[in-house]
Amino acid sequence: MILVTGGAGFIGSNFVLDWLSQSDETVINLDALTYAGNRENLSSLIGDNRHIFVQGDIGDSVLVAALLAKHQPRAIINFAAESHVDRSILGPEDFIQTNIVGTFHLLEAVRGYWANLQGDAKQQFRFLHVSTDEVYGSLTKDEPAFTETHRYEPNSPYSASKAASDHLVRSYHHTFGLPVLTTNCSNNYGPYHFPEKLIPLMIVNALAGKPLPIYGDGQQIRDWLYVKDHCSAICRVLEAGVVGEVYNVGGWNEKPNIEIVHTLCDLLDELRPRDEGKSYREQIITVVDRPGHDRRYAIDASKIERELGWKPSETFETGIRKTVDWYLVNQPWVANVQSGEYRAWVEKNYNERCA
Repeated sequence: MILVTGGAGFIGSNFVLDWLSQSDETVINLDALTYAGNRENLSSLIGDNRHIFVQGDIGDSVLVAALLAKHQPRAIINFAAESHVDRSILGPEDFIQTNIVGTFHLLEAVRGYWANLQGDAKQQFRFLHVSTDEVYGSLTKDEPAFTETHRYEPNSPYSASKAASDHLVRSYHHTFGLPVLTTNCSNNYGPYHFPEKLIPLMIVNALAGKPLPIYGDGQQIRDWLYVKDHCSAICRVLEAGVVGEVYNVGGWNEKPNIEIVHTLCDLLDELRPRDEGKSYREQIITVVDRPGHDRRYAIDASKIERELGWKPSETFETGIRKTVDWYLVNQPWVANVQSGEYRAWVEKNYNERCA
């Protein structure tokens, strides 16, 4: 049995679905169901006794301790986090509470549970913390990609809070001996992605005939990782990773944001052409860049390939086509997640920056 935190969010729900498609091992899924947590992501698991969903916060030490005592998981995979830079600029406090304070309370509960395990159960237990490449800061165009030994230089409240959580996890290994693993991933994309991030926002807005807002000159470069490749990497790290080690997970797909948007428009022109025959590219607009916008992220995923034999299965071209196909087929899901709160946030964030 494993415990997954944040398992109703984008990456977490993909992980739970992929895990149960390949294994009969039970998943305890703990999620607070904030704006990005969505039970509908897990609707295919209704009635499946291998999936036990619990609504709750990783910061609730009493609840976490009770779940651990009752279910005795052999591993915990921690996806639970506030994870959007733009939201962290508008409201940093939630990021501090969830990503730092919440991780601390989770670690404390896990430390107490692990200390009381015996024999093989104690030796085999793992706590896998899922983090981000944004903790490393920003790169110039010609700098080498981030490796696991790159200095932490977070530049947003989000990345600073994730960096703090990474340091807490590291400290619990070195101070208390907790058997931890950490992964730092590049930008994910794929099914069930909440439509505030670049790729799903562009797809949703394009289909709705709305503007496609691009920050600044659109030349911010990111490494793109198909979410199901990320899930397979986490499984591999959980299976064979060395305790205390960090593994960077990337897709070897560095592309500027404007190229991503052009690719999406061209795919939609092919798969769902506009009635008037015009290109979706005509909907692209420029908005004022966000404060402190990192220019480039790039992941060097050599270590996980060299030591654990993992590499991504999808190219960007295959992954992005699968992603667009998914959103076209799953329009009811898109409509259901676009609540009033979500619409109000998008309007506030982007309309205030229109150039």
